[in-house]
Amino acid sequence: MSAVAVANAVPADSLCSARRSIDDLDAAICRLASRINAESYQMLVLVREFDDRLGWAKWSFPSCAEWLSWRCGISLSAAREKVRTAQALRDLPAIALAFREGRLSYTKVRALTRVAAPHDEDALVRYALDTTAPQVEERCRQIRNVQPDSVHDAKRAWEARSLSAWRNAARGTLCIRVEVPLEAGELVMQALERATEVGEVAQGAEFAASSFQSQQADALIAVAKAYLDGGASASASASVPTSATADHYQVVVHVDEAALRGGAGRADVPIETVKRLACDASLVVVTEDESGAPLNVGRKQRVVPTAIRRALWSRDRGCSFPGCHRTRYVDAHHVRHWAAGGETSVDNLVLLCSQHHRLLHEGGYQMRRDYQGEWYFVRADGRAIPRCGYLESDCDLDHDHALENPSMEGPPTEVRERRGVYRLRPERSVLRT
Repeated sequence: MSAVAVANAVPADSLCSARRSIDDLDAAICRLASRINAESYQMLVLVREFDDRLGWAKWSFPSCAEWLSWRCGISLSAAREKVRTAQALRDLPAIALAFREGRLSYTKVRALTRVAAPHDEDALVRYALDTTAPQVEERCRQIRNVQPDSVHDAKRAWEARSLSAWRNAARGTLCIRVEVPLEAGELVMQALERATEVGEVAQGAEFAASSFQSQQADALIAVAKAYLDGGASASASASVPTSATADHYQVVVHVDEAALRGGAGRADVPIETVKRLACDASLVVVTEDESGAPLNVGRKQRVVPTAIRRALWSRDRGCSFPGCHRTRYVDAHHVRHWAAGGETSVDNLVLLCSQHHRLLHEGGYQMRRDYQGEWYFVRADGRAIPRCGYLESDCDLDHDHALENPSMEGPPTEVRERRGVYRLRPERSVLRT
């Protein structure tokens, strides 16, 4: 391209930008960003009207997002967010006004529309106007964590967990990629930091140039060796007193007390995940003001005392979920959570392995009492889980409704199997021992 063509392609006002002061450039960029925000609002208004009038159907697209992605050359995920945000702004006049006036960016508006409601919209707008986009996104994520649908987010994060390994024989290396829920990942990082602190990484003058990533790799290998050896090395155990090791494994999670009790508030992770972690853990209560500054730090408390834990083991002998025989990685679960007024007593506690503990908090499972006052488990679809499985004597067999696929879902009072439909008798279905 010739110099003349380049000059014609560049806006005239940018050719003299060298003569502008830094302050002038700053002001010009901000004015332009404000105009872009206002124009983005106008675009979303048009998208909403186009969606309301089913304009995308004219082009034989199944949704407005797919049409927008094709027509405007943006990714499908970005198009879906624009359509969702456009529709959400219909019921959020304060956010829409600030967006239309260019005071809020699309990034902030996109985050706000995920959690804003008429009763707290004004407060969220005031917060968003005085802080950065990443802080707004973090605040909205915390608010979303205390909403009921955060259970689905926690379940989705758990289901997405994975570990992949690639062996590169030519380089003599193995690459490991791990994706786990946030709270589980923090536990891994705490273990790596612990291994680094006790000297389980390459040390000495010859390793002075080792990067932080190299030390983390050494720490991971040390943790694996300690597990294969049956525990930490004797030297490491002797060098660190037992009373001090607990803090090395402490993960800090911020959550509003009101949110724990079912009210509004914020949390670092989904609220049911917080309750699961707090069922059997050491707690340090930190009182903060609205800006997050600590006002008071309480003493660490043991939620389940040793005496009660011994009684639980004597009674449950391991995980109490029907059919589960795990005795390792077992937690004490509050049937009625202590945040809701549940007591830390043997009557209100059961032992659960980590998998079934997660189901009780984040999988939609519940524990209920039968007419004899005994605890029993209920699946997310409302079906009771007997201790020894469904027996023919507990059911009314209906051979006229036999299924080819016994896993098909049915009403909560039915168990569908290949040979028929078992209609459970509530008074007997959960009392098998």
